[in-house]
Amino acid sequence: MARGTGFRSTAVWGTAVVLALGACSGSGDNARTAPVEASGDGTLRIGLILDNTGSQAFLNAAQLAAAKLAVQQINAAGGHKGRPVELLPETTGGDTAAQARELVNAKADAVIGPTDSSRAPAAIDVLSKAGITLISPANTAPELSSYKSGGYYFRTAAADTAQAPVLVKIAKDAGAKRLAVVYEDGTYGQELSSAVSASAKAGGLDPVTLTGFKAGEARTAASATRDAAPDAVVVIARDGAQGAIAELANAGLPGNKLILADGAFRQYGSDLGSKALEGARALVPGAFPSAHFQAELVAVDPGLKDMTFAAETYDAVNLAALAAAAAEDDAGASIAGTLISVSGGTSGSRGSASPSGKPTACTTYKDCLAAIRDGKAIDYDGESGPVRFDTSGDVTAAKYMVFTYGADNKATLTGSEAAGRSAG
Repeated sequence: MARGTGFRSTAVWGTAVVLALGACSGSGDNARTAPVEASGDGTLRIGLILDNTGSQAFLNAAQLAAAKLAVQQINAAGGHKGRPVELLPETTGGDTAAQARELVNAKADAVIGPTDSSRAPAAIDVLSKAGITLISPANTAPELSSYKSGGYYFRTAAADTAQAPVLVKIAKDAGAKRLAVVYEDGTYGQELSSAVSASAKAGGLDPVTLTGFKAGEARTAASATRDAAPDAVVVIARDGAQGAIAELANAGLPGNKLILADGAFRQYGSDLGSKALEGARALVPGAFPSAHFQAELVAVDPGLKDMTFAAETYDAVNLAALAAAAAEDDAGASIAGTLISVSGGTSGSRGSASPSGKPTACTTYKDCLAAIRDGKAIDYDGESGPVRFDTSGDVTAAKYMVFTYGADNKATLTGSEAAGRSAG
């Protein structure tokens, strides 16, 4: 979740020897240094950073349920080297650094979280220095791709800018030739609007007009957008989304011309004028949880009502455990050094060593573990879809849900799209 904002590895298969990561020495370098022997104590411990408070507090429950479900299934399959994987007791709060320090003291090997991108640096700084792998199921700020973590930071959520080609595809599929982009001033709006413009031009949409606005002051931008006579309008906003949509409607732009980026998606209902969004489409990261997965989560937490980030959390836990299994070591450095390979990713000349041959696709910890024990390379494709980490710890494949609004300004799921890029 983007509010507020690499690595390489060598694991010798079957000997649990990895290269030490630069962050272990506190250097902040994303490269590795000298080889070290496996240093885990034989018990894989996974911690959670749950940083959602106030109106966002509901996001904690899905992540906790998903982590518990994954650990239950991992332990049912034999755990790590015959020992149960431990899910450390969770706390909730906005002091991410304090939570990270608590997890260091609890001897965590891998940590899942935080949700808020702006809090990720605090967690990375503490955990990377301690040699603990961090995998966020929700961070989307693009600048985190280059944040110096010594190779300990990964995320199972795609960066905000990954949706750019999908937004353009939706416009093109509807027959658009001329595209307008209306974006809210700020890092999210500026970075994503630039990415959409580049994708549109690469896809043959030209001209592309970009118009920025400040939250609550979208009237001028709406008028300029109308005057550009676009076939489609991509709306990139968060706090100012409702006001921008209202001004676009007042300017005479119908809902069926609008395509909302993820930050602008919500069930507006009567908060907007009648039919303001009728026919509009919106993009939401992730894949809609399968009925089976939802049932498994509700079995863990019968009161669960929202599944946001559940799939990404579940996959993060499984990937951490599979990385430990592949490295035959539960230490954070070993997990970080093997995550790219078990995710099906590649890292070129800086990549980790792994069994030769085409990776075996697998969707559960149990099946992936069996493949690892057979000496096979694996490609874990979980509930959130393919992951395939690159050397920055970013996913190189992402799934999106497409929603369409009705006359009541409420959206229903109508399709799905995927975006991918080569690892690098």
